[in-house]
Amino acid sequence: MALSFKKDLEKYKEIDEDELLNNLSEQELKQLETALEEMDPEVWMGGGGAGLPCVFSLVARQTSHSYQLLTSQLSQSLNLNEALEYKDRDDVVSFSGERKGKAFVPKQRPIESRQEVVTTLDPELEEALSSATDTELCDLAAILGVHTLVTSTQSYDGTSSKDGGYNNVVKGEKMNPVFDEPPNPTNVDDTLQRIKNNDAALTEVNLNNIKNIPIPTLKEFAKAMERNTHVKKFSLAATRSNDPIAVAMSEMLKENKSLRSLNLESNFITSAGAAALVDALRDNDTLTEIKIDNQRQQLGTSVEMEMAKMLEDNNSIVKFGYHFCQQGPRARAAAAITKNNDLTVSMVTQRVGGFGSCCFMPRALMRTTFSCSS
Repeated sequence: MALSFKKDLEKYKEIDEDELLNNLSEQELKQLETALEEMDPEVWMGGGGAGLPCVFSLVARQTSHSYQLLTSQLSQSLNLNEALEYKDRDDVVSFSGERKGKAFVPKQRPIESRQEVVTTLDPELEEALSSATDTELCDLAAILGVHTLVTSTQSYDGTSSKDGGYNNVVKGEKMNPVFDEPPNPTNVDDTLQRIKNNDAALTEVNLNNIKNIPIPTLKEFAKAMERNTHVKKFSLAATRSNDPIAVAMSEMLKENKSLRSLNLESNFITSAGAAALVDALRDNDTLTEIKIDNQRQQLGTSVEMEMAKMLEDNNSIVKFGYHFCQQGPRARAAAAITKNNDLTVSMVTQRVGGFGSCCFMPRALMRTTFSCSS
């Protein structure tokens, strides 16, 4: 009997269940789902009904898909205006603006009453204090550190003098007014022309703190200094000079053989401009002082190493104004500056002659101006 039942089922193997279920109407799908739910589980889960669970899942999936299509169509058919015109339900308790509860009132703290303490002194002290003047009382209060022994009126009467000043230890420190520095009076155009003309009376050029000098004008200063033989000191501190100015100054140092001091502090020179200056100083044997500290950014370890190497090769620089950040370059630069100062002292000694090592040496020649970090 079982074999004949299986033979009857073989003709249904080639049937496409999905196509069959897709052709069913919604009512037929609901009837089939109801029939499968009411069927005994032992029947459709047994060996003979192995294909029924698959049919049941397909029916459930098809029914769910049909429901989703119906709900999507229903949601699309709703009118937005009808939704906006729908009246919301009323609140259970409408807002009336009534404030409930008690307003916060801070507590009033009771005022503490101070009781005066009566102090009794020896008769001798009483007599001494009663006969003391206001000035003596103020001096005594200042020594003891108790300024409440006298009232403000007594303190003013005791410390003030006839000329309006103070005549005892109880006095304020006099404040000295600090005035702004006057602007640099140097005429930029006139100074540039005098440098170009190689004026013998012009030995020092000070352009410090003149912040409105154009970059081309500063380059003209550097170009004019290449042929000048009388300027000994040139200062460009706080003039907003940048790397192109530093490069122009490096070209000037390669040509100029009379300049003794160059100040480029407090500018916008970076490592590139500083490297150009260091490279130019290797072949310059006339410059004795250069200042390039306090730039907008740190110059870096590689530039500091090149500075130290340049100072070891250069024998003329005795004052180098720069704040080294690394220990190695700082130690090498300090040793090189000390060596150059010793060479300068020995050369002056040889020029003086006849006095030997006992000759008088100016302290300025023996001083080393060198900046380094701790």
